[in-house]
Amino acid sequence: MRVRFRLRDGREVDLYHKSGITTTPAVLAKFNPDGTRKPKVTNVDPDLVDEMATEIAAMRQAYRKMLADGLPVSGKGSAEVFEALVNRQLHPGEGDGIKGKESLLQRLRRYIDEAQRDGLFGTRRSKGYNSLFGKMERFLTINGRREMIPARFDDEMLMGFRQFVFDEYLYTSKWPGLYTGISERNTPTRQLTSNTVAMYMKALQAFFTDLENKEEVARSPFRRLGKQRRHETIRERYSDPVYLYKDEFLKVLATDVPASLQPTKDAFLVQCAFGFRISDFQALTMDNLAVSKDGIPYIHYWPIKTRNTQPDRREVETPALRFAFDILVGCRCSFPLLTYVSGKSGYNAKIKELLKYCGIDRRVTISSADAKQNEYKLLWEVASSKICRKTHIDMLNKVQIDMYAAGLHRQGSAAVNRYTKIELQDRFALLCAAFGQEPYKVNQSLKVIE
Repeated sequence: MRVRFRLRDGREVDLYHKSGITTTPAVLAKFNPDGTRKPKVTNVDPDLVDEMATEIAAMRQAYRKMLADGLPVSGKGSAEVFEALVNRQLHPGEGDGIKGKESLLQRLRRYIDEAQRDGLFGTRRSKGYNSLFGKMERFLTINGRREMIPARFDDEMLMGFRQFVFDEYLYTSKWPGLYTGISERNTPTRQLTSNTVAMYMKALQAFFTDLENKEEVARSPFRRLGKQRRHETIRERYSDPVYLYKDEFLKVLATDVPASLQPTKDAFLVQCAFGFRISDFQALTMDNLAVSKDGIPYIHYWPIKTRNTQPDRREVETPALRFAFDILVGCRCSFPLLTYVSGKSGYNAKIKELLKYCGIDRRVTISSADAKQNEYKLLWEVASSKICRKTHIDMLNKVQIDMYAAGLHRQGSAAVNRYTKIELQDRFALLCAAFGQEPYKVNQSLKVIE
């Protein structure tokens, strides 16, 4: 018979390990439950005694490791984790770890921490990398390779990880202990899109490129894939941008909406008027509202997404259209509904409700990397806060004269930018033209000058 060991700790922990040892029930009867020989028993193979002791020691080490790392010690998934760790103790070479060297997880954690410390990662990018770390940790744990060093993470492991990121939702019920510290919102519930997976793969590629440049690995696993497979692994595909046309925006502006939709309408109009990213919109206060010497009110802010990567501290300055100015002053730049952006009752859902009420039902084409054919939906069905920035950019682009249209300089010529620049009053004129609004002025007390 093949010997199976059992490890118990209280009532909840009951783990098993099937060893490679084979013997008979009569021989096992000569041992105590803890694996030691019974008193006065002498005729036992000493090699068997050593093998038993080795298996038990590996089980204890594995159990201590589970406790130290916060891994599941009971319930679904605990048996697989325990068995993987026991085997790694018994066969350390298979874990791909080298004593004294940083594991892949340790090095990835250090890479993220140093990038955050040095200002290379903004808040959004940091969240993405922390999410990547969690996925990598769970992938290596499930495969019994937590001690793997970066140099052993080859192209085969890379593609295995990519598939895991696609299908992680399949593991949540089998390994519940690995997801106990993750919020319900962030727990995978369905297969990810290829664009989302490509985002994770690009982040991982940047990590391995950094290791390669520092000569910590001889060759990145991405380069081992070959050009075509590598391109497919990190490729993102997007449909054409969806935004409101000028007449559609003016329709929203002119539509009287119920009181329940008025806060959404105000926020939507303001975000379209300034082209805010949602993170910058959420951080908006009255301190961001100023008036130029010419009496033009404007919003100035330092974009959150790019503040850690831009070469200077130059702020974005966008003139305030009259309708946006009235809303900002009226609510003192406070938009409580931005507290919740996603979800069934969040800002994005309310934007859909607003545009549906306003009759913004133009059919738009939606395609994705995973769809076998294009989909056709009503504009309000696919609307979110992102449509505001796209609308702002599109409307401005359609009124600004291309500085290269006269043919005096080639596209991209640096000379054009040296000759002139668009001042605040020029941008105000362009904004008013783009949105069909009349120019106006205010005093330093934010009172409109009639």
